Amino acid sequence: MIELSPEIITVLMFGGIIVGIAAGYPLAFIIFVTAVAVGYIVVGGPVFPLMYSQMFSLLRNYILLALPLFIYLGSMLGQSGLADRVYSSMYLWLSGFRGGLALLTILVGTVLAACVGVMGASVAMLTIVALPAMLKRGYNKPLACGSVAAGGTLGILIPPSIMMVVYGPMAGISVGKLFMAAFMPGFLLSFLYCIYIALRCFFKEELAPPIPLEERAGVPFLKKTSLLAISLVPPMIIVLAVLGTIFLGIAPPTEAAAVGSLAVTILTAAYRKLTWQVIKTVLTETMTYTARGMAIGGASIGFTAVFLSLGCGKVVQNLLLATPGGRWGVFAMVMFIYFILGFFIEWLGIFFIMVPLLAPLAPILGFDPLWFGMMICVNLQTSFMTPPFAPAVYYVRGTSLPEWGVETIDIIRGVTPFVFLIIIALVLCTVFPEIILWLPSKMIK
Repeated sequence: MIELSPEIITVLMFGGIIVGIAAGYPLAFIIFVTAVAVGYIVVGGPVFPLMYSQMFSLLRNYILLALPLFIYLGSMLGQSGLADRVYSSMYLWLSGFRGGLALLTILVGTVLAACVGVMGASVAMLTIVALPAMLKRGYNKPLACGSVAAGGTLGILIPPSIMMVVYGPMAGISVGKLFMAAFMPGFLLSFLYCIYIALRCFFKEELAPPIPLEERAGVPFLKKTSLLAISLVPPMIIVLAVLGTIFLGIAPPTEAAAVGSLAVTILTAAYRKLTWQVIKTVLTETMTYTARGMAIGGASIGFTAVFLSLGCGKVVQNLLLATPGGRWGVFAMVMFIYFILGFFIEWLGIFFIMVPLLAPLAPILGFDPLWFGMMICVNLQTSFMTPPFAPAVYYVRGTSLPEWGVETIDIIRGVTPFVFLIIIALVLCTVFPEIILWLPSKMIK
């Protein structure tokens, strides 16, 4: 064993993660090896029972049982064909506007977000359904790709969201309250995205020309209205099955996730899409993403246990509390740290490592922990669209067919304005905290 100061240990542990990421190793492996190596050097054998107890407590956390259920819900919904039906019905209404298909993509992404809870599923569905329709009609590639990526990432913010399921237990905040707190910021982002697309296309029609009249003609008003209403009924059923039970105090998030999973399975069967191949695909995706998430979570929680037990948590907190500008200076620094980490690390890893260190700062600084946590979740929306990590960019690229001619640089150019819109939303939520706190205050306890 070697005696080291908490400051040196802090540098070693975070330095090990940075080096491992730069070398291209899997995140869970890097975090686990770093924690074991540094912990064994400093305290010896006791590091193993310490990490084991914390990792086992994660696996026994009842709230996190909702994680595979929401992943299942999102995956099954992707197989149901619901996105195609909603997109087709809304297409009849919005295709005649400049940028109408891009606006439609954001709106469908918002509807899907209230059902799915998984970013990858939303982005993949929108890429398949919306992107070819826009490219076929002469839409600017960056604008079309950016709309798909931005609209799809709403799926991990607007409830039900696995991001809230993970953050809640770690920060000691009700997942149900987090769900309610996420609605208004999610809709705010959707609104900002739509305003940006509408204004840009108004001044530059060539970016997204309206669909010719002859292609839109022939559908009576009543038929368009009935098709839209019918297509929106299934998403509303799923939303009520999951979020309605939470808001009314009928069931906690885990049980609500089970109800939503049952509802979407029945919906898929009603659409005659529930085949053995679909079941196999959905279960495989559910197990794969759950195992991956729990591996990152287990390794990260072990890392955090070692980090905090060696006194390094105080080093980080004291360093942040010394930031100039008082509590708002500290808050700005916390937001900046999360923003930068999003360029390089998956949000799960960021949560499991940073939340135990930084969430306790909220009451110290006099901030509402619910507001503080939701600001972090909104901030991490940028992480899905900021390279080199940028999973939304790679989902769009990986799902696009070669004949569409979509390049990675097109997607990066397209998502950049939406990253700035997220920053604007953060500023608005800072100036008007009621955007986050109003709806949770109306919950039936």
